[in-house]
Amino acid sequence: MDEQSASGIEVKDLGQPEAVLTYALGETRQVRLAGTIVSRIVLQPGWSWLEHAQPEAGSASCELYHRGIVLAGRFGVRLDAGTEFVIEPDAVFDIGPGHVTWVEGDEPVVMVDWAGGAGFGVEAGGGLRVVSTILFTDIVDSTARAQEVGDAAWNRTLAMHHDIVRSVVTTFGGREIETAGDSFLIVFDSAERAIRCGLALVAAVAAIGISIRVGIHSGEVATAGSQIRGVAVHTAARIVPLAEPGEVLVSIVTRDLAEGADGLAFEPRGRHRLKGVRREHELFSVRLRQTRTASASG
Repeated sequence: MDEQSASGIEVKDLGQPEAVLTYALGETRQVRLAGTIVSRIVLQPGWSWLEHAQPEAGSASCELYHRGIVLAGRFGVRLDAGTEFVIEPDAVFDIGPGHVTWVEGDEPVVMVDWAGGAGFGVEAGGGLRVVSTILFTDIVDSTARAQEVGDAAWNRTLAMHHDIVRSVVTTFGGREIETAGDSFLIVFDSAERAIRCGLALVAAVAAIGISIRVGIHSGEVATAGSQIRGVAVHTAARIVPLAEPGEVLVSIVTRDLAEGADGLAFEPRGRHRLKGVRREHELFSVRLRQTRTASASG
């Protein structure tokens, strides 16, 4: 079926993919749909992330979000925290960063993933590499909030959150790369604009009763269509969980790039060994510097 667009409807056919990625013991067929990459993945018996994907990823475990459904075969997953399980056919899944996967048994795994976005038609080592500033957001205690207010009310709040984030990001010239559940991945060509956007996001979503964490890092990334990838992306993803509620936490690289920006104050938060990242990173909390006003008698 060809792409169709009418009255807000968009249809893509994974049988006629826009990109096909082939790799050891696997193949991924991809289409873009409403700004999201949807992938049909086939993994042969014997495939494992540690053996066949880790060398290219360069991290201790997979740093991508995955949300989808297993159509055939059995898909093994082990989280960094140690939890291990097997996803059976017809089961839907939502897996956060920090995990390894493999094909369980002698049957190929066939699944559809609409949140991973691990590139789009670019072979390993290909694509344009550029220096960018990567910003991740994450809602604080989103699961508890959803359970407290109920799914319908939380979905309405989440929709407002998404609208606010997208509006603020546009104002600061950011580009939305991926949305996974309650998290955003945004890329900027300016460290200062990314920081100011992060501060504005914290304030904007607080107005609807939501607290977020923001993590920012700058570095070279490989562009793959509308996606980005590389160690800098993994690093930014590992910074955001370390931020306090309502805090914008940045790496020393981002701080140095934004040094001299008017009105920004950086407070040291120490050196941290980020999970899956080979070296330590010095982190800084950012706030707007208070401006002094002249006294009435002065």
